[in-house]
Amino acid sequence: MAKIDHINERILRELAADGRVSNIQLAERVSLSPSACLRRVQDLERAGVIKGYKAVIDPGATGRSFVAMLGVGLSVHTKQSQEAFERAMLRAPQVRECHNITGAIEYLLRVEVENLAAFKLFHTEILGTLPQVNSITTYVVMNSPKDDRA
Repeated sequence: MAKIDHINERILRELAADGRVSNIQLAERVSLSPSACLRRVQDLERAGVIKGYKAVIDPGATGRSFVAMLGVGLSVHTKQSQEAFERAMLRAPQVRECHNITGAIEYLLRVEVENLAAFKLFHTEILGTLPQVNSITTYVVMNSPKDDRA
């Protein structure tokens, strides 16, 4: 396990904001030599603290401007039911995030599609046909004033 001291915290914060920053720029921002900075980043990667680097995609620019968060309750609370639901979500390209949560429902989904008609198709033809699904609550995203996902 990597030690997360104040320097590593600064490195992680900088990389979360810009995963493509050069090592030299990163070193300057966190007040380290380039070799020491690179060593720390590599240690964080090896320890699994940094799991990877991603591009942040604008859903609207890819034609998927209809974004909704869905709360999904399952009808049966077994491991098999959860695994079957999760496999179905992994196969659904509309589902950009799937979180198993606690509370009144079991899953929180982030769904990105082209428009309302495409959402209705996903809702009825994919999600609505799963035998594990008992309830679906939809929240349409109107705006995201803060979104720190990378």
